[in-house]
Amino acid sequence: MGTTQLETVPEPKYWHLKTVLSEALDSEFAVGEILPNERELAARFGVARATLRQALEQLELEGRLQRRRGVGTTVAPPRVGLDIVPAPQSWPGGPGDAWQTEGYERLAPPAAVAGLLAAADGATVHAVRRTRYTQGQPVATEVLYVPAGSVPGVPADAPQEAPALPDGAAAARVLRELHRLDLEGQDRAVELGSARAEDARLLDRLPGAPVLVVTTRYFSGGRTAAVAVSTYRADTCRLTFGAHDVLPVAG
Repeated sequence: MGTTQLETVPEPKYWHLKTVLSEALDSEFAVGEILPNERELAARFGVARATLRQALEQLELEGRLQRRRGVGTTVAPPRVGLDIVPAPQSWPGGPGDAWQTEGYERLAPPAAVAGLLAAADGATVHAVRRTRYTQGQPVATEVLYVPAGSVPGVPADAPQEAPALPDGAAAARVLRELHRLDLEGQDRAVELGSARAEDARLLDRLPGAPVLVVTTRYFSGGRTAAVAVSTYRADTCRLTFGAHDVLPVAG
């Protein structure tokens, strides 16, 4: 590789460096190839390592690079388009569902989820953890929060019934009971976030790696019957919403 020095430019130096690095990725590196270390790259482009890190972080956010545990920074493959709106609209675990159920527990939901569920302080809900795979690799992890009032057929102490009702059976029972309800509609919110330690472990990412967080509310009986918080790898996923209409929900 030759040596390239950045000239004075009106835009932030890290942003210009990102463009130069992107061109280098296209011309000099193959998918999966490991980049030189930060010291070598900073020397090549004549920038401080802090500037280099900003550019690398932006490229990771855009899906051009990915940081891999025990490997380093590699050139990422093209993003995979994932449809996050099932057709037809259905409860989690319904026909065409691309997720695999991984586990179950009873817990107090995060404050934001408790607010969406109108759950009382300290109240616990059923939590079903699921994972989505593409070509055998995990690309998203999800926790589906379901209040006891939505699935009265599931014992409130389900996890304590083991081995009579192990986690897998409890998760399946929660999903089965949800399917008994009339689904009146859904809504979704998408935001950029950073991978928490548990999600990073499940997705084979580093803590703090960029992720896309999709929060889905499921409505039945004029209220929020369940909330799913799905965390997608931002480096490999391009989310699509399909062409399906979302049913309007009053209130």
